[in-house]
Amino acid sequence: MRLRHSLVAIVAIAIVGGGAFAVTRRSAPAAREAVAPAVPVVAGKVTSQDVPIYLRGIGTVIAYNTDIVRSQIQGQLTKIAFTEGQEVHAGDLLAQIDPRPYQSQLDQVTAARDRDQAQLTNSLANLDRYTQLEGKGYATPQLLDTQKAQVAQLQNAVKSDDALIEQAQVQLEYTRLTSPISGITGVRQVDVGNIIHPTDPNGLVVVTQIEPISLIFTLPETDLPQIQQQMANHKPLTVLAYSQDDKIELDQGKVDLINNEILQTTGAVQIKAEFPNTAHRLWPGELVNARLLLETRRNGLTVPVGVVQQGQQGVYAYVIKPDNSVEKRNITVAQISNGQALIDSGLAANEQVVVDGQNKLQPGSRVTVLHGKAADEAAAQSAEQINIP
Repeated sequence: MRLRHSLVAIVAIAIVGGGAFAVTRRSAPAAREAVAPAVPVVAGKVTSQDVPIYLRGIGTVIAYNTDIVRSQIQGQLTKIAFTEGQEVHAGDLLAQIDPRPYQSQLDQVTAARDRDQAQLTNSLANLDRYTQLEGKGYATPQLLDTQKAQVAQLQNAVKSDDALIEQAQVQLEYTRLTSPISGITGVRQVDVGNIIHPTDPNGLVVVTQIEPISLIFTLPETDLPQIQQQMANHKPLTVLAYSQDDKIELDQGKVDLINNEILQTTGAVQIKAEFPNTAHRLWPGELVNARLLLETRRNGLTVPVGVVQQGQQGVYAYVIKPDNSVEKRNITVAQISNGQALIDSGLAANEQVVVDGQNKLQPGSRVTVLHGKAADEAAAQSAEQINIP
């Protein structure tokens, strides 16, 4: 009887022990799930600031004036007074044609005018004497008329001589080739010692105006109503010119005009802007990116561009809640500029958002926010993974 009680006790202990072991094994995974490691992420804040709203287009830099410096006369070049690529001003001497043939012609017509002028002076004196004699009856009317005709003839000869002198002076001035505008010289087409002609197709050199300079760029016709609305305030719209990689601001100008028709082939409107270009960073024929400042949004919400994610349901961002878990939230982006995204809806000021590390997140995931060097290393590693082909 005592032996039976002992066996029952042993079996009961075994059953209880086995049950406890089973319960322990079943609860272990749950414990491991509860303490899952937090995902390291780089975080940022939603900031509120004044944000410029730009309309972006691509345009070509065009000079207001481009002149081919041509000779008005034929002659031998005796001097070149500029270097290629030099900045010149209107009226500056560019080259000298041998003036001696034209100076000689001027001297000849000047001498002829002096001769005719001397004869005219003598003829006028004779006319005065004949007039007095005719009044006393010592000169016939026929003689007086003849003298008057001679005076008129000499007066016309002097006028003709003056015209020839003026023409010869102009020809002599044409021996000095000067710049018609202020600008930059191009490649010289004629060397010293060669004969230059008015019919030379390339002339001496091309001078291109650099200050100010214009930019013609295009925007979709759907942007036209917004532009017209802003221009109705009679305030010039600002345009920023950027390099093709969008990294260097080249100059800042103003809208000059909107073309009077829409390009039917592309559905775009042409806009012309003027830039002072005092630093000469805009060059004729250059292709640049244009940003037309439409307005400035006051207290706009911005986040680093890395916050913005694209999914099957649209654009979203991960918001870090106070308990360090994340919420996937749909957002609307107005524009992206200079590494910052302007948010129309979905976020609030001062909320903390995930900037980098979203690929390991799901709604409800717990996160650890990296700071300093760790954050920089995580961002660099993420960029390397994105760039791997």
